[in-house]
Amino acid sequence: MNVSFFMPTQVFLEENVVQKKADLVRAYGKKAMIVTGKYSAKRSGAYQDITAVLDEAAIPFVLFDQVENNPSLETVLVGAALAEEEAVDFIIGIGGGSPLDAAKAVAVLTVNGLNVEALLQNDFKEALPILAIPTTAGTGSEVTPYSVLVKKDLETKVSFGNEWTFPKLALIDPKYTEAAPLKTILFTAVDAFTHSFEGYLSKRATLLSDALALSALAVFGQCLPALRNQEFSAALREKLMYVSLIGGLVITQTGVTSVHGMGYCYTYYQGIPHGQANAFLLRSYLAYVDTYEHDKIQQAMKVMGFSDTAVFLEQIDALVGKPRKLTAEEIARYTTQTMIQTRSLANTAGEVTEEVVSALWTTTNLELDS
Repeated sequence: MNVSFFMPTQVFLEENVVQKKADLVRAYGKKAMIVTGKYSAKRSGAYQDITAVLDEAAIPFVLFDQVENNPSLETVLVGAALAEEEAVDFIIGIGGGSPLDAAKAVAVLTVNGLNVEALLQNDFKEALPILAIPTTAGTGSEVTPYSVLVKKDLETKVSFGNEWTFPKLALIDPKYTEAAPLKTILFTAVDAFTHSFEGYLSKRATLLSDALALSALAVFGQCLPALRNQEFSAALREKLMYVSLIGGLVITQTGVTSVHGMGYCYTYYQGIPHGQANAFLLRSYLAYVDTYEHDKIQQAMKVMGFSDTAVFLEQIDALVGKPRKLTAEEIARYTTQTMIQTRSLANTAGEVTEEVVSALWTTTNLELDS
C-alpha cells in the first residue's frame, strides 16, 4: 500500500468562525490586502466581519475588489502591483473560487517580482500568507494550492499551485452562502460534487482519498432532493460547505480529470459557469470511464442513493439544464483546446488521446438529440 497525504491548511468550519478565530487572523501580519469581487464579500457579510476583526486590532488593510468571474492574469498582476506598492504582508481572499484563486496569484506575484512565467511554472518558493474565507460551497479553493486563471492568448484557463499557495487558514461559515443567487448555489454544489467524483475516479486516487471522496458523495446524495426543491435550510448549507471542503481535500491529492479540462472550453467560449460546464460533460465522461472503473462508479452511485447512473444523471440535468449543440468547427476547436490541459487528461482513466477527446465532445453533442 502506497499512501501519501499533504494538507497544511488550518481549517475551521463553524458558525461565526471569523469572530471566534480573530486571534489567529491577527497573528498573520501587520497590514493586509483583501482580495475579492465587486459584490459577494459585502453581500455575504464576510467582508464586514473580517474588517471588524482587523479594525479592532488596528491592522490596516487595502481592498482589491476587481476580481471578475474567471479571473485573468492581467487582473492578478494589477492586484499584486498594488499589494507591492502598499507593502502588505498577508492576503485575505473572500468569495467563491475566483477571488480565492486570485488571492493565491497575488500572494505569489507580490514577492516574486510580478514574474508570470515563474508563477505558471510553479517556479517559486515564497508567497505571502493567504487566509481564505469562502462565500460559496463549490470550489474547495480554501484548502487547495491550486489557482485557475484565464490566459487570453491561449483562449483557455491555466492553473498553478505548490506547497506555498496553500492558504494558511481557512475560515468556513455556511451563513456566508445565504446571499448567493439560486444558480450560484446549484452550480457550485455540482462543482463540489465533481471534485470528489473525479478525484475518486482519478488515476492518482488512493485508499485515503477514496474514503474522503465517498464521504462527500454520500452527503451530496443527501443534499440533492433539497437542491431540486430549492429548500435552502441552514442544515443544507452546512452540508454543502462540507462537500465543498472535502472535495478540495480530495483533488489536492488526486487532481481533476477530463471533465474539468473539457469544461474550461464551455466557460471560456460560452461564458457557462464552471460547475454547470462540468455537469454538461458528466454523461459522456461516465460512459467512457465505465469501461475502466465500472465497480467504482457503481459504488459512488450506491453511496449517493441511486440504483444506476441514468437516474443520477436525470437529477443532475434537472438542476443544471443542458447545453446548446456545438458545430463541427466548435468540436474541433474545443478538442484542440482540451489537449492543452495535459494534467487533467493524464489523471483520467485509460489513455486520453486527441481522438478520445474528440469522441467525448461528439458524444456530448449527440446526447442532446436524445
